[in-house]
Amino acid sequence: MNMPVNAVTSEAATGTKTASSNRSKRKRLFSLLALAMIASGTGAASYWELMGSHYVETDNAYTDVESALVTSAIVGTVADVRVKDSQAVKKGDVLVVIDPADAKLALAQAEAALNSAIRRVKGYEANDARLKAQVAASEEEEKRASAQLASAQADFERAATDLKRRQALASSGAISGDELTKVQNLYASAEAQLNAAKAAVAQASASHAAALAAKQANAVLIEGAALDDNPEVALARAKRDQAKLDLDRTIIRSPVDGIVARREVELGQRVQPSAPLVTVVPIQNMHVNANFKEVQLKDVRVGQRVELVSDIYGEDVVYHGTVTGFDGGTGAAFALIPAQNATGNWIKVVQRLPVRVQLDPAELQAHPLRVGLTMTAKVDLSDRS
Repeated sequence: MNMPVNAVTSEAATGTKTASSNRSKRKRLFSLLALAMIASGTGAASYWELMGSHYVETDNAYTDVESALVTSAIVGTVADVRVKDSQAVKKGDVLVVIDPADAKLALAQAEAALNSAIRRVKGYEANDARLKAQVAASEEEEKRASAQLASAQADFERAATDLKRRQALASSGAISGDELTKVQNLYASAEAQLNAAKAAVAQASASHAAALAAKQANAVLIEGAALDDNPEVALARAKRDQAKLDLDRTIIRSPVDGIVARREVELGQRVQPSAPLVTVVPIQNMHVNANFKEVQLKDVRVGQRVELVSDIYGEDVVYHGTVTGFDGGTGAAFALIPAQNATGNWIKVVQRLPVRVQLDPAELQAHPLRVGLTMTAKVDLSDRS
């Protein structure tokens, strides 16, 4: 069946119009898409310039704190354990009690040794006065012996002169032999007395020297120090004070406010000095170690403000902190087995550096945290100076 010419022409015109309309729609759609992409790019650039470039963020952040590791300072047997894991404690609360029996005995011995030292030093002081008297007496004895020596010397010289005279007269027969013998005996007696006087002087000198030496030896023990400052007393007192300290150390107290995180001691356990007993976590001093990529740290400075969100509370609770420092090296640098990039095949890996963020104590008190919780940290880079 043949169609009229006019109908064919009308259908062709309609097709042409439809194709033209479709091309126009595609152009408009491409134009709108281009405008949308331009707007999106402009918006992203504007956001980065106005907001995004002013912050760096990481979700590789964890809470941490300087825990207090409580140890024993003495050897002893645990008599009482007064805390358990997760218990809140205050500074000064009793954590562990060590049996004080041995410490009490040691203190009693030290007290006795101190009293003995005080009595001994007092004896030195009393002996000093006695030795002074002996020195004075020996000086007087030395003077008396010297006087006797002078007298004996005079008697001897007189006897010697008489003997010479009698010997001269005896040769001429002027005196009898008995008289000469008598004078000779007197001379011998005077000589013996002179020798005895010399020996007495020597003995007195030796006694005086011995008395002086004894006084000096005793003076060394007490010279330049009062009773309380005497070395023997001071040493005994120090040992007594150490024994008191050891007795006080039988009661082990918490050094900080916090939470008992790890109890490693049991009743009846024999503990040694430096053995860990209890770990107390001062949660009120919590901070965050935020591990930023090295490429993020160009503009991060100490003192910049940080906003943090914890996984435990979610985005409804925002913590505010301050950058207080940077670790001395990356985690890889201080790993148990550090990477050996100088050997084998090497692949560059962007490293992370821990940044320390101190949290607001008031916010911590309102919403307490525990060690090791995950945080998201965002550092405000507005202050880049």
